Amino acid sequence: MSEEFKEKLRQYSEGTLPEEEREELESELAKLEAYQLYLEEQMEREDQADGRWSLPDRTEDAASGSQKKNRKKNEKRIIRRGKWKARINNTLTVFSAFLIFTVISGIITTVFYNTSDRIDTYRDVVSSAIAVTRPNTTVHLSADVHNFYRMELSGNVLKQVGSESIQVGNYTQKFLLGLANIGMFNWMDEQNGAGKVFYYPSAEGNAGGGDDNSQWKRLTKLPEGTVAEAYLSLDRLYTTDELLKQLEPLSLQPVWFGADAGPSTRENDVVVYPLGFPYYPIWHRDDMKRSEVTKEKTGWFSSVSSYSSVSPSVEAYGSGELRDANFIKTLRLLQEHPRLTRSAAHINQIDTSVAYLEQNGVKLYGAVVTGPVKELLKLREASWVSHLQVGEVRLWNWTE
Repeated sequence: MSEEFKEKLRQYSEGTLPEEEREELESELAKLEAYQLYLEEQMEREDQADGRWSLPDRTEDAASGSQKKNRKKNEKRIIRRGKWKARINNTLTVFSAFLIFTVISGIITTVFYNTSDRIDTYRDVVSSAIAVTRPNTTVHLSADVHNFYRMELSGNVLKQVGSESIQVGNYTQKFLLGLANIGMFNWMDEQNGAGKVFYYPSAEGNAGGGDDNSQWKRLTKLPEGTVAEAYLSLDRLYTTDELLKQLEPLSLQPVWFGADAGPSTRENDVVVYPLGFPYYPIWHRDDMKRSEVTKEKTGWFSSVSSYSSVSPSVEAYGSGELRDANFIKTLRLLQEHPRLTRSAAHINQIDTSVAYLEQNGVKLYGAVVTGPVKELLKLREASWVSHLQVGEVRLWNWTE
C-alpha cells in the first residue's frame, strides 16, 4: 500500500477528502478488503484517542457531532459490506474452481479406465496372478471407478473344498491412473493366508520334508462325513497327462497343479514360491469363441446384437497339452504387466521361470486335491504321493 493511498485514507477518515475523490475511494474500498481493514484499524485508533482526550465538560455543536457520527456509521457500513462481498466472491471462485476440476477429472477418469479394455485387462492380470501363485485360490473381481483418477478392484477370495467354493477372505486393490497399490487380502482366518508347503522331488526320486505322520493322523481323526483339501508332493516330476491319469481312478477333485519353474522358486527341495495352474484353465478374452451373432431391431434405425462366448473344450482327465499352453500364455500375460503383477502376487523372477518352462516343458511336482476324507486316506498307499498336508476341512458336501 503506497504512502499516497494511506494519506487519502487518513483524509477520508478525518472527513477532509474532496467529494470527487471520496466517491472514487469508496468504490475502491468496496473491492479491496486489505484497505478496508487498514481503515477500520485507523478509525478504531482515532476513537480510542478521542475517548482518552475528551473532557467531561467539553461542549460540541449538536448538529456537527450528529453529522460526524452518521458519516462514521456510513463508512463502517461500507467497510462491512465490502468485506463480506470480497469473502463471498472468494468463496464462489474457490467453489467454481473445485466444481470445474471435479467435472474435468471425472471425464478424464471415465475415459482413461474405459478405453482399450483397460479395466478388463487389470482384472485379468490380477486374478491370473493370484490363481497361479496361490494354490486353490480364485478371486472374481469387480471394478468401481471413482472421481479424481481412482479405481478399486475388489472381490471374494474362494477355495474349493469338496464340491463347494467357500469364501475364505476378501481382496481389494486401489489404482490411481493405472498405478496400482499393493493388493490387500483380508482373511477370515489367519490359517487361510498361511501357504502350505510343497516338496520338490530330489535326484533320488524322493521328496524331502521329512515325516508327515502327523498330517495323516489328523486326517484319520476327521469324521468320515467330512471333506477336506489336501496338498500333495509327488515322488517325481510328472507331465500333466501323467498326473491326471493317476488321479482319474480316485473319487477326488483335482483343483491345482504345481509346476517346476526352475531353481529360483525353491530352496533345499522346498518350493518357496509356488507357481502353477488351476484344474480349470484360466481362459482369456481371445481364447473365447463367439457363437452366431443375432440381431434384433429395436427401432427404425437401431438394433441390438447378441452373442454368447464359449471356451475351448477340455477333457476331464486329459488335454495336457492344451492346459500347459494355457498356463504359459497366462504367464506371458503377466510378463506384459510386471508392475501390476508384482502388486498382486509374489512371483520370483517371472522372466527366468517362463524361459525355464519354455525350454524344459511343464513338469509337475505337486497338486492340490479335495474330496471325502475316506478317499484322501487311500492316498497313503499311493506310491506316487511322497508327502501330504491337510488344508481346509468342511462338513459333507460331496456329490457322488
